[in-house]
Amino acid sequence: MSATPPEARLADDEHLSVLGYEGKFDRSMSLWANFALGFTYLSPLVGVYSLLALALSTGGPPSIWWIVIVACGQLLVSLVFGEVVSQYPIHGGVYPWARRLWGRRYAWMAAWVYIWAMIVTITSVAEFGAGFITSLFGIELTPETTLFTGLGLLLFALAINFSGTKWLARIARIGLAAELVGVIGLGLYLLLFQRKHEFSVFFDTMGTEGDGSYLPVFLASALAGLFLFYGFEACGDVAEEVEDPARRIPRAMMMTIFVGAVSALFSFAGYVLAAPDLEGIVAGEIADPIPAILESTLGTVGAKVFLVVTVLAFVSCVLSLQAAASRLLYSFARDGMLPGHTWLSKVSERSKVPTNALIVACTVPALICVLIYFNDGLLVPVTSFAILGIYVAFQMVVLAALRQRFKGWKPAGPFSLGGLGVVVNVAALAYGVFAIILLAKPDSGGTFFQNYVVLIGLTVVLVSGLLYLFIARPDRKSTAPEGDAREVAAEIRRRTGRVEVQVPRG
Repeated sequence: MSATPPEARLADDEHLSVLGYEGKFDRSMSLWANFALGFTYLSPLVGVYSLLALALSTGGPPSIWWIVIVACGQLLVSLVFGEVVSQYPIHGGVYPWARRLWGRRYAWMAAWVYIWAMIVTITSVAEFGAGFITSLFGIELTPETTLFTGLGLLLFALAINFSGTKWLARIARIGLAAELVGVIGLGLYLLLFQRKHEFSVFFDTMGTEGDGSYLPVFLASALAGLFLFYGFEACGDVAEEVEDPARRIPRAMMMTIFVGAVSALFSFAGYVLAAPDLEGIVAGEIADPIPAILESTLGTVGAKVFLVVTVLAFVSCVLSLQAAASRLLYSFARDGMLPGHTWLSKVSERSKVPTNALIVACTVPALICVLIYFNDGLLVPVTSFAILGIYVAFQMVVLAALRQRFKGWKPAGPFSLGGLGVVVNVAALAYGVFAIILLAKPDSGGTFFQNYVVLIGLTVVLVSGLLYLFIARPDRKSTAPEGDAREVAAEIRRRTGRVEVQVPRG
């Protein structure tokens, strides 16, 4: 990796003008605030709390190794994204990256999948968070309390997002502190003072394979890691609100992966080793083991205090998700690619945030919460689709970057992998395809719909996106730049005094 000397970098507004846009946002986000946004979106606390029981009952304690596997794979993806965002530090992340690396239609499909995946992710986090909020206040968890608490969480996050980027950054930093206390702090405490099992338990399948091979069982438990390691791309979704984004955002993305992996490992390992009835959790007899582990190790008061930390993490996670989704919608609408694009692309003069896009990023998840109220069996498929959709959208960007490299593109941003770029890009694509296969693999033992619901959901999103694309033709209404990776790289090099490269279009 290499960094361009400071004097050779474009100023933020000049860089934006090279990309065809003018600044409308306050650049009030620092490196740490940007990292906090990505980290609270990734939220290892939310991931571990949401899926610990499922991971253990599926693959036993060895499922912890998926945290390491997925962290390494997603680090490769973040390196590819880092080079792309360093050349294209503009709002929206996946959508503009896919557009500038490939074209309008390709970007439409990537963004359409990604938007729906983000929206259902917001829904999932709000639904899982409702259980902790009701527990904190001693409210019985019923379908009704889950619904109203989840809706309240969405509206509370919307109110904070409406106030502007500075408040988003402040709450993200509070959420970051809560996450670090909740995962690393508590994880260390459990490991050092409350350990009831040996570390060798992480190599003990505890009979989860039955009479067959453990490999299929281990692969089935991949969700433990796959759900954890997306969110780092949110650092790029708000690029136009970050100072020196071309240099800082790639760093923030990698920091998100590194700190997230360490945090998740401490948290997962701590709960497993401190569990008073690990056998019962692995056997599936304890559906929600974390409250019992907390009470047995921290006592009633300690468990309540920790619930406050947990709720702060969930609030910050929903906040970050809403912010990232709204910037994607804004970016999509700014290029004229969505119905109602004029309304969606409006930015508040007072708070300098895309308020209408924020409203959509709150309203649609709220409607899905209502659907889950009438059919609670939708929650797990919704969560699984969110992960699959995110990975599909990610790999569309990774594939587009590799295609441009083969056509001669050499990224021109301050962050560069140099000669390792192609190798890392190929490895990231291979990892992503492997992850998609794991996520899309049908279940067995249920009805046809239950077994294939994730693939059905992805098919519905893809088909609806294609139908709108070829019937409404939003690509014809958009004149924003596309497929210009080599031309933009040449212009950046010209303006920064590096070697000028003449690149023909096509």
